[in-house]
Order: sequence, then structure tokens, then C-alpha cells
Amino acid sequence: MLLVGEFAGAATPSSSVDFQEVYQLLKANLAGATDASLSEAAVKGLLSELGTRASLVDDLAADGGNHATQTPVTSEVFEKNYGYFRVQRLTTGTADAMRSQFNQLRATNSVKGLVLDLRYAGGQDYGAAAALADLFMANETVLVDWGEGVRKSSTKTNAISVPVALLVNRKTSGAAEALAGMLRHREVGLLIGTNTAGQASMSKIFTLKTGQRLRVAVAPLKVSDGRELSESGMKPDISVVVSPEDELAYYEDAYKVLAKAFKATAAPTNELHASTTNRSPRRRMNEAELVRMSREGQAIDRETVAANPTPPLPEPIVPVVTDPALARALDLLKGLAVVQQFRAN
Repeated sequence: MLLVGEFAGAATPSSSVDFQEVYQLLKANLAGATDASLSEAAVKGLLSELGTRASLVDDLAADGGNHATQTPVTSEVFEKNYGYFRVQRLTTGTADAMRSQFNQLRATNSVKGLVLDLRYAGGQDYGAAAALADLFMANETVLVDWGEGVRKSSTKTNAISVPVALLVNRKTSGAAEALAGMLRHREVGLLIGTNTAGQASMSKIFTLKTGQRLRVAVAPLKVSDGRELSESGMKPDISVVVSPEDELAYYEDAYKVLAKAFKATAAPTNELHASTTNRSPRRRMNEAELVRMSREGQAIDRETVAANPTPPLPEPIVPVVTDPALARALDLLKGLAVVQQFRAN
């Protein structure tokens, strides 16, 4: 007796299934199926498979989502001299927010480097990406071409000129991916993390019969001197491999200590305890007791004083960055700062 997959002509994973054949079979045999329901399912599946290469665009989210209440850029300072800027969305005003926060940081700190975090950032506002990249360019140069003409930087005297590390991951897409490409190919900073999404492209928007709009990627996006951003994404200069779950946890809290399995170890056996010696243990006296004894004229032997020194003030506990990508970026910037100081001397 033949099993289902053993008859001649059985479909294999590499077989090409004809869409119209499947559609007609479902239409004729699937219970409750209608042209409208099958068409809707087909469109959803097709767009889901194509990702951002083809997507429906609504009026509220031309940049990939409605983020009216979301701050475009947030900032933080690490180790007094290193600014951290998280780009949460690229839209009109993102570059101004970045410039304002950088000026505030520079007014109170000696800035030796910047971390620009583009993880989980996307959108389709390539003009906003170009405006932010322009902050780092002192001279006029080609930044990007996304099908609406070449965008160039402007000549300026206040360009951000400190070393930059760019954090990217699998969720860095669209406009954020273009920003990473502009800064990397103009040698503003290095990419640290994992491969980007590969979803930055030139696109056109078509209006459907329903009034909805369909954005279609028609050509690879070009940055810098005409380099095309690959559909396979941008490879990091420094690869930091972290599981998606752990990476998201670190992204939410750079100091988070994830639960790990620790192997229990036996207590050391070479410690000497007071009970093992011939001398009786001497009680340690605190500072208040020593002051009282001095006022009352009681004898205080030197051994007692030596055994009870004034305890030093505890050193403040400095939190340690546990986010692997961010830690690697800070190490890179600190190394560059040392090199620059050495060259200056």
C-alpha cells in the first residue's frame, strides 16, 4: 500500500505550486470560501511574505507607524564622557532633537565619543535619515538617493566630529538602515551588532481601486557615492551575536543581569577560625567605645586600638553595562580616545 507522499508526482518542498491552481481548488472545495475571503487571505499572505518590499500605507503612518506621542530620540551619558543616543523613530524633527540633546551634553561634559543606537528602528522617512546624517558632515557630499533625487549634506562649522559607534541588529530597517549606510560609507562610524534587515529601498506608491495605497520597492536604495544597499542587509564591522530575547532585554535595561545557572562550589577549607587557635578571640570594639574609654580614663592597649581601626568609607558602587553590543561600543570609543590623546601628545 502506498503512503500519501509515495505516489508518482507527489509534491516536494522544492516543487513550484501554481497560485491559480490552488486558488481555484480552494474556491471549489473549501467550506464557506468566497472570492472576497480568498482574495483578502491571498493579499495578506503575499504582503506578509514580501515584508517591507511591498506594504499598504495609511494616512496616519506614512513613516511606518503612528508614533505621535513617541520621543524620536532619547539620550544618556556613560562614564561621564560618552553620549548615548537612541533613535526610536526617524521623522521630521528627529535631527533637531538630536542636535539639541547633543548641545546640552556638550555644555556639561567633555564628549569623547557617541553611541548611536539604531536597533529596532525603521520607518520610511529617508529625508529624516538624511537630515540626521547631515549633522555629522562638515562639507557638502552626497548622502542618499531614494528615488526622489540625490540628497546632499551642507557645509557647516558645527558638525559633530567625535568618534561614533553605530548599534544595529536584525530589526534595523528602512530609513534607519539607510542612516547606518550613510554614516558607515562616509566613514563616520563603525557598525556593531548583527546584520541589518535589508529593507531599505527606492519605492513608489500606487493608489488601489479601494482608495488604499500600496508602497512597492522598485530599486535598491543608494547611499554615499552610489553604493546600493543590499537586500541581504549590511554586515557589522564588529559582530556581537546575542539571542533575540536577550538582546531585547538588554535594550530595555543596559545593566540587566540575566539569570544564569551557577554551579555550586564547596566552601574553602583552608580558612583559620578563632576556635582552632590557642588564643581566645578578642571582641572588636567600635569607635564610640574607644572614645568613651578615653574620657573615663580607662587604659586602652595598643593591640585593642590596632584591632579596631576606623573603618574606611565604602566606595560607591558603579553599575556595569551588561548589554554586549553597547559594552563593545563603549570599549571601542574609549580605545579611540586613548589613541587620539596619544597622537595629540
